[in-house]
Amino acid sequence: MDILLIAGLWLDGSAWDDVVPALEALAHHPVPLTLPGQGDGSASATLEDQVAAVLAAVDSASEKLMVVGHSAACTLAWLAADARPEKVAKVALIGGFPSADGEPYADFFEPKDGVMPFPGWSPFEGPDSADLDEETRRSIASAAIPVPEGVTKGVVRLADERRFDVPVVLVCPEFTPAQAQEWIDAGDVPELAKAKHLAFVDIDSGHWPMVSKPIELARLLAAAAADA
Repeated sequence: MDILLIAGLWLDGSAWDDVVPALEALAHHPVPLTLPGQGDGSASATLEDQVAAVLAAVDSASEKLMVVGHSAACTLAWLAADARPEKVAKVALIGGFPSADGEPYADFFEPKDGVMPFPGWSPFEGPDSADLDEETRRSIASAAIPVPEGVTKGVVRLADERRFDVPVVLVCPEFTPAQAQEWIDAGDVPELAKAKHLAFVDIDSGHWPMVSKPIELARLLAAAAADA
């Protein structure tokens, strides 16, 4: 199955470099996506540009595919299910939750000169980054791509209720499936509360399992795709 891989903030398609060969070895066709404004040199990219890039990748697949979103890009994966429910066989969300209609995409940190740079490791101390050694932290930080303000402050627009029919698997890295279920039950994740086919998968990692546990992550994604 084609598996579209969308990394979160500050990352480009190379974030999946260690996951791709593992998925290929499991007989899948991974497609890592580099988003506008996150690797193509464009500081003027908007959320609409990123959504368009995701939908172009979905439309180019010859059959239904699984769309994988990591962190903030969980919203991009969900937007694909909203815009192309007939093309998306499954959505896999890694370490994040989809924003609701009308919410900002990822307005998490103060922008500087029109972009939101990587804020350093202080906001991610604890479970998010506990499994990353100093060399890996330096590598991620040095490669981090400032995300255009037009992306981070873009407003999410969801329109098609058929998205709730698309099966979803939530990969839980720095939090547990039980914690995720609590947040959903509390009303903190309204989009997933309405999902009709929601499964949880645990992975013992921090927020970036594609870096710290790529083989295990590939196996989990392959199993999710096999069930699609």
